[in-house]
Amino acid sequence: MEKVYQLGLYEKAMPSSLSYEEALRTAAKCGFDFVEISVDETDEKLKRLDYSRTEIQRLNNIMSETGICFRSMCLSGHRKYPLGSMDEKIRSKSLEIMEKAVVLASALGIRIIQLAGYDVYYEQGNEETKNFFASNLQKAVDMAAKAGIMLGFETMETEFMDTTEKAMHYVKAIHSPYLGVYPDLGNITNAACKYKTDVLSDLETGRGHLIAMHLKETVPGKYREIPFGTGHVDFEGGIQKAWQLGVRRFVAEMWYTGNPSWENDIRDAHAMLSAILDKQQTG
Repeated sequence: MEKVYQLGLYEKAMPSSLSYEEALRTAAKCGFDFVEISVDETDEKLKRLDYSRTEIQRLNNIMSETGICFRSMCLSGHRKYPLGSMDEKIRSKSLEIMEKAVVLASALGIRIIQLAGYDVYYEQGNEETKNFFASNLQKAVDMAAKAGIMLGFETMETEFMDTTEKAMHYVKAIHSPYLGVYPDLGNITNAACKYKTDVLSDLETGRGHLIAMHLKETVPGKYREIPFGTGHVDFEGGIQKAWQLGVRRFVAEMWYTGNPSWENDIRDAHAMLSAILDKQQTG
């Protein structure tokens, strides 16, 4: 039976010392359909936004040769340069990052850019930062719409946007087919625990606007580097609900932390998550 979903792997699940070719071949070898490229707040990753035409062509050649591609982008660089910053220079930098990310995504055939759901991160948020965020979000969506690329909010670990429902406030305000929600199942599980609410009801608030889902393990109060199967995330229930809501693109979000058996960890994650997804497909 032909598979009707795609399961990708977050780039940071693999050692950063791997070349692009090594990372893509490893993901493919472990069963994944694509890789989600990271453009985080480090100078090393932000430099990717300034790739020359030659560098982009080389990366496209690597994807063609390996048979597996980067098909989504985790744009967390806005954590350092947020759309809602009180500093005008930082806001200007945030829009420059957004514009370059759209250009790079378009050149690489990336379909979805995941936006970090922060008005600000290293500053204190207020009504003004929220207003700046909303204003610059509209500019970001216009950039994406021009290129035909989807933007999806990641539900984060801060109260500004830690639920699907909160992300939907901005989706409804912008009201564009190019802006949706890319929920993180681990993060919204922690939010549900914190607010004593229900994960599946929260996902329901995004009906018609969920474009993909991050599958990540968490425990209450901790959001990163929790091995699959050791936390409290109900992957079966969350995937089933997302599937009912039309989601067909998923990404296993995990981190390389120096474990020498990291490749086995990736294989195990694929086996666990694909088994749940296959069950949805077969009904």
